[in-house]
Amino acid sequence: MINCLRNLLFYDFWLKLVSLALAVLIWFTVSFAIQKNESPLGTISLNNRERVFSNLPVLVVSGAADGKNFRVNPSEVEVTVRGDFRILRTLQPKDIRALVDLSGIEQARDLRKKLDVSTPPYVTLVDVFPREVEIITPPRSQ
Repeated sequence: MINCLRNLLFYDFWLKLVSLALAVLIWFTVSFAIQKNESPLGTISLNNRERVFSNLPVLVVSGAADGKNFRVNPSEVEVTVRGDFRILRTLQPKDIRALVDLSGIEQARDLRKKLDVSTPPYVTLVDVFPREVEIITPPRSQ
């Protein structure tokens, strides 16, 4: 019985030890990626750069039935994105959209809505300033 346990533990001991070390390394890598909420391979790339796009217009999306002339303040935002420098070099401001969804809003005072920013594939949104815009509704006609 003791011979069997000794063989189970010490037979190919170095192979088992290397396997254990690799398993621990993989576990730490995955837990770090989950904690940072990003891919562990994305941080390794040396070609990642950031680029800032200023004065991007805020597009207002509203339902067809709403028909109101909503306005937003500010009407332009600054967006910072990250990606491969070759992709960012060819990226145009029209490829990035800052949207505010106002569908279903009738009338509101002091309403602030968060912006939804869409970017092309392989481009990551880093920051948008400001994150929210003030919604200005036209006065109600009587």
